[in-house]
Amino acid sequence: MPEKSPIVKVVKKCAPAVVSIVIAKNLPKLENFPDFFPFLPFNFDPKELYKQIPPEMFDEHGRVKIGGGSGFFISEDGFVLTNKHVVVDPKADYTVVGSEGKKYHAKVVARDPINDIAILKIESKNLPYIELGDSTNLDLGQTAIAIGNALGQFQNTISSGIISGLSRHITAQAGADGRQQELRGVIQTDAAINPGNSGGPLVDIEGKAIGINSAVVFGAQNIGFAIPINSAKKALGDIKKYGRIRAPFIGLRYILIDPVLKMRHNLPVDYGALVVPEATPGDYGVLPNGPAEKSGIEEHDIILEVDNKKVTKDLPLSDIVQSHEVGDKLNLKILRRGSPRSSESGAGAKELTTTIVLEEMK
Repeated sequence: MPEKSPIVKVVKKCAPAVVSIVIAKNLPKLENFPDFFPFLPFNFDPKELYKQIPPEMFDEHGRVKIGGGSGFFISEDGFVLTNKHVVVDPKADYTVVGSEGKKYHAKVVARDPINDIAILKIESKNLPYIELGDSTNLDLGQTAIAIGNALGQFQNTISSGIISGLSRHITAQAGADGRQQELRGVIQTDAAINPGNSGGPLVDIEGKAIGINSAVVFGAQNIGFAIPINSAKKALGDIKKYGRIRAPFIGLRYILIDPVLKMRHNLPVDYGALVVPEATPGDYGVLPNGPAEKSGIEEHDIILEVDNKKVTKDLPLSDIVQSHEVGDKLNLKILRRGSPRSSESGAGAKELTTTIVLEEMK
């Protein structure tokens, strides 16, 4: 007798809405091969390279398949949610393959400039889709089910587990290409996430998407991460209202202060965001004509608080900014030192307050 596990019911409900995303690119024309591959021998015949590519690596348009990932329909009219790193190449072509094998040309509608989220669109109607849940009220230990195109070839692979951690801050390998990516506020799960699973849904026991499978820590077992679905909700809201994803922008560069940095640089406080330029010559700590400059912030200022909340390693300035909308006003408490080399006692330093209006990241 077939098992009546609630997970089986969830899979039957969600799997038809999960898709594979095929990435393909045109090879350079034969006469341009020396420019693209300068390491080839002078007498190398480019046609030989074509012969070495298996036929199954070409799509129906003669393009070479260079990778793949997962995604899922979030509306019956063809919007697809996936990871930004799956569709990061603006010169590639993307094809969405449905659970029944039907192929659709996909257009990248938006790539989130901050989160690992992208939105695609195909032309079709009456498609199965997964309802978006709420990632703000997740509980440790609750059931989590990951669905995706594991290893780029096993479509609709199902793995189940639990929510193992919340609000993680990690630097993880986002896929099999070895690229490292910083992810903040992510969901940790022990449901197996593999290369190719990226972009697929992490769903709860009701079959609602609570996350987007994003990264796996190689060398560890049962540790995977997903972008909270509420981040995608915000992006979708921007798409519908403005036709693009709008990210709030403060217009400065900084490093977070902790007790070690305080001692190393003889700073007057052990928390806050120290406004400094990057090491690149000609770089700015405060970007010209940006929100921070308009509010009077200067290089070497220390932003102590935002809306009466201390800026710390656990609550960095970037998290505070990203939790707001373009146009929001933030009240900042700043410590301005008489000199970048002011003593640890804070001699010559004074506290200031200012208001900054967040602008849209261009």
